[in-house]
Formats: sequence, C-alpha cells, structure tokens
Amino acid sequence: MLNSLYIENIAVIEKTNIDFSQGLNALTGETGAGKSIIIDSINAVTGHRTSKDIIRTGAEKAFVAATFTNVNEEILNKASELGFESEDGSLIFSRELSLNGRSSCRINSRPATLAVLKELGINLINIHGQHESLELMQSESHINYIDNFAEISEVVADYYSSYKELKKLEKLLNTSKTDESRRLYEIDLLNFQVDEINNAALEIGEDEALEDERRLLENGEKIVSLLKKATSTLSGYGEGNACDLVDEASSYLIKASALYEEADDVSNRLADLSYTLQDISAEISGMVDELDLNPLRLDEVEERLDEIYKLKRKYGSTIEEILEFRDEADQKLAELQNYDANMANAKQEYEKLLKLTNKKAENLTKLRYKSGEEFSKRVQTEMKFLDMPNVRIFVSIEETPLSPKGKDKVEILISANPGETPKPVTKIASGGELSRMMLAIKTVLSESDTIDTLIFDEVDTGISGKAAMKVGMKLREVAKNRQVLCVTHQVQIASLAENHFLIRKNFKEDRTFTDVISLDREGRINELSRIMGGIEITENTRKLAAEMLDNN
Repeated sequence: MLNSLYIENIAVIEKTNIDFSQGLNALTGETGAGKSIIIDSINAVTGHRTSKDIIRTGAEKAFVAATFTNVNEEILNKASELGFESEDGSLIFSRELSLNGRSSCRINSRPATLAVLKELGINLINIHGQHESLELMQSESHINYIDNFAEISEVVADYYSSYKELKKLEKLLNTSKTDESRRLYEIDLLNFQVDEINNAALEIGEDEALEDERRLLENGEKIVSLLKKATSTLSGYGEGNACDLVDEASSYLIKASALYEEADDVSNRLADLSYTLQDISAEISGMVDELDLNPLRLDEVEERLDEIYKLKRKYGSTIEEILEFRDEADQKLAELQNYDANMANAKQEYEKLLKLTNKKAENLTKLRYKSGEEFSKRVQTEMKFLDMPNVRIFVSIEETPLSPKGKDKVEILISANPGETPKPVTKIASGGELSRMMLAIKTVLSESDTIDTLIFDEVDTGISGKAAMKVGMKLREVAKNRQVLCVTHQVQIASLAENHFLIRKNFKEDRTFTDVISLDREGRINELSRIMGGIEITENTRKLAAEMLDNN
C-alpha cells in the first residue's frame, strides 16, 4: 500500500508529508484548496507524463517521493528483475522535476527511468478519476472490462501473437504484387552489388594494414636516412662513435675495479651497455636492409585503398559493414530469385495461420460471451445497491473483421428505467450514472485485481443524499482488503472513512500555501460540519456530524 507521500514545491504545496493507512482514506477541502494536486503528485511519482508548469512559482525544482510497504511478492520480483532490490518488502519511488524540463527518477535510492516508474507504478496504484468516466463513454474501451473480468490476458496475448504474425505475412503477400519489371531490376542491381563486393575480395583489417604500409612507403627515404644516422652514431666508421667510446670507457673501468672494488658494479653495467649498444646497432642495420621501398608498391597500395574507399562510399563506413551489406543483399537476392516458391510457401503459411488465428478469435468470443453475462449481472447488482434499483445492464458482442483483440465489438448497454430499450452507455448515461457505473465496474473488477491501492478522484460527481451514502458504503466495502484513497465533496462518504485528511489553503505575505492535515475526531467533526454547509456551524450541525461518525 501507499504508506507515505512527500511533496515539495508542487503547485501551491510548498512542503508536506502525508501518512496514509490501510482501509478508506478520505481527502476533503474547499474547492481550489489543492486536492487534485495530491493526485497529480501521485501521477508524477508513478511515471506519468507531467508538465514543468506543476512546479511552484519561484522554485527551480519540485520533488515527490512515495513509500510503498507490504508490496506483494510478484511486484518485488519484477522490481528485482529490473535491478531494484528490497530487503523489507518496501519500494520508495522518487522524482525530481526541473524548470529546464529535465527530471530524475529513483527507486530505493537507485537511478531509474520514467518508463520503469510507470511499469511498476501501474501494478501498485490504480487511479479512477473523471477521465475514466469519460473512458466509459468510449465503447472501444468496454472490451477491456470484460477481458479483465474474465482474467484472460494470457489468452488475448496468445491470440495477438498469431494475429501479429498473420499481418506480417499479409504485408509480405501484398508487397509481393510488385510488377515483374521491378523485380528483375532489383535482381540486376543486387547481382551487381554482390559481384562488386565479391570481386574486391576484401579482408577485415586490410584497409588499416594498407594505411600503415602507405605511411611507410611515403616516408621511406626519411626513415632510412634516420636509421643510418642512428647506426652511424652508434658504430659508424670514424672517430668518436658511441660503441667504441663506451667500449673504451668499459676497459678503463675494468682495470680500475681490479684496484678499487667500489668501481666493480659500474664496470659491469658499462660492459653490459657496450654489448647492448652493439646489438642495437646491428639490429638497426638489419632494419635498413629489410626495408622494401619499391616505389611501384606505393602505386599498388594507393589503388587498392582507392578501391576500398569507393566501396565504403556505397556500402558502409567499414569493411565489416560492406561485407554485412553483401550478406543481406545475397539473402534478398535469393528471395527474389526464388520468388514463386517463396510466395507459394508464404501463401500456404498464411492460409494455415489464418485458420489458427480465427480459431483463437472464436475461443475469445466464447469466453467473452460467458463472462459478459456474469459481468452484466454483477455490475447490475452493484448499481442497484448504489440507488439505481431499476437499472438493467447488457453486454453486446458483435462480430467484426479480425483485429488486435479478436473479432468482437463489445459494448455495454444500459436501461436505467423500466420499459426502456437498452441503449449504449455513450448515449444515455448522465454524470451521476456514469460515476456510479464506474464504481460498480471497479468493485466487480477489484475482486480479481491484485493492485493494493485504489484512488477515486471525485467519484461522487452528480450524486448526493442516499446515493452518496451508498457510494461511501461501497467504497468502504472495497477498502476491506486493500487501501482506498477518495477525494470527495460528500459528507456521507467522508464520514465513512477510517482516516480523514483536510486539504487547506492559507495565505501568507501575498503567497498561497496548501497544508495537508490528518484530522482527529474533533477535526473531523469540524470538517464534516463545514461540508454540510451553512453560513455558521451550529451546535446542531456539529451534533449531526458527531452522530454520523459514531454510526459509521
């Protein structure tokens, strides 16, 4: 569950920390106090797209951190696979937003990406706001409710795998209808490209070796001159060469060491140096002899490098890329040359896969019909409890061409009053009906839902009185085995909460500040009295508020 939420410099909230509890948590406050900021902050820290405009005026950065405790094993394993370990079954999400548009994310103090926050976040929190009621108005989304209720995500994924492969084959068969002249042109072009590369007989690393050889040939005379000067200096003929001078000094030291023991070590080192210099001199002379500075070879190297350079301009920046291009061209050439056989095989495979995909789609249809009946009964029961006694719910399933989710058009139909023909939700449901219907659907789906925290943002839109009380009772029922956070304007719902937070706006030095206060019993009586209305809070209003708390 969401154990705590820390917010800093988000909109009118300068700094606050909220400790939530298990069960039903109510968030209330006057219009414009900043209740939606709590939801926006939760959205931000769970990886949803957030504008930099959310940063408090005058601040450079904003920060949100959410601590989730008693996280279920499946999510902890998923987090571990992504590189985020937890020793105590908790996960701490944090996100920093900057005015420059950048954001940094962390999970358990380790850097994370926004995508990872969202991937894990959707398994920890489910937010139902007014936009989801609007989603109910889009019939395309109805199929998801039935599939979630039926718990057939693996069956849908298996179907989609076949459907995706079917579309690939379909695309291949459609693109294969290119005219014959175009195919022959491609064969000629590919043959030329493959032959050109093959005829070059390239070897990996050849260009680098040639570059080294060219450098040697271009500077050959200078290299020989320098080597000869070096060997001449060491052991060349004439007076004062290094080898003779060192040898002479060594003989002096040998004689001295016989008379002066301290000179023995230096004498031996100088003798070794004399032998080393003679070896180096001989080695340099050998290098001069081995150098092949044939000027004709430089022309050959230049020609070969020029050939490789032309191929690089056409087929890749390295020899490896050129050879990779050739291999791909070879493969494509084989496909074009075996066009008739390949297309025949592809068509045969397509027909086979089409039958399999249709069979899987038919299985999905059967599962949806079965779960649709049960789903409509359960939602209808929940809606009757939510003060819609005459409502009837139907799930309409019509056949369509194959699509990513099968071949079904699923739409929820509603008849709110006796004698009315069931019609699409999108055409007849009012705001209050939509809110209650969405709550009913959430209640039905929550039984198979593993998400520990559900958030309802103003689910009481368009209702009051008895209906609001029943919505509150339903929220409390849903909260029995999980955590529920509810932003509400209804006293009936707020009075049923096990934990109540007041979102309060303050003004100081021409700045607006929002505080989040956890209310005790006296604070709850005051807040419930305020929600009930009236210019002044009377003793009778307070008594009624206290009575509601006691009854609940």
